[in-house]
Amino acid sequence: MKQLLEFIPIILFFITFKLYDIYTATAVVIVATIIQVGITWFKYKKVEAMQWITLGLILVMGGATLYLQDEQFIKWKLTIIEWLFGFAFLGSHFAKKTFVERMMGANLELPATIWKKLNLMWATFFISVGFINIYVMQNYDTEDWVTFKTFGVPGLMLVFIVLQMIFIYKYIPNTEE
Repeated sequence: MKQLLEFIPIILFFITFKLYDIYTATAVVIVATIIQVGITWFKYKKVEAMQWITLGLILVMGGATLYLQDEQFIKWKLTIIEWLFGFAFLGSHFAKKTFVERMMGANLELPATIWKKLNLMWATFFISVGFINIYVMQNYDTEDWVTFKTFGVPGLMLVFIVLQMIFIYKYIPNTEE
């Protein structure tokens, strides 16, 4: 339910863009994100740090898009978010436990070197998606960028997760023995 709630602003952004324009879609995603964070707070009594950062960025970059009537600000938000994730994962590489190990370690037992490799893979993925976003926003029109943001980024994430599962599989101990 929590993951579904996180996709609602993106879906509303896409639908509103298709029906109206980038500026109306930006206003809708700002309101939807505020509501999403509010629902998360009331339901779980906790909002993750990245949700606060995303809300802050959507307010700043979306607000700048609306105030200055310049769609570049909302387009840059995706790159900034992806790079924040990427550099956070890179920073955790030097901590006792990486972000990947903190997120998955309770459900999966892997050697420390594999956790480090997985963490670097995630950092590389996020930073790469940020660069891909820059390429798309500079070489394609806004409609193509919205489609990329809505479907391309989640598609890349799905492919990346599947590839990572294949990588992890050989390190999972066989419990049947």
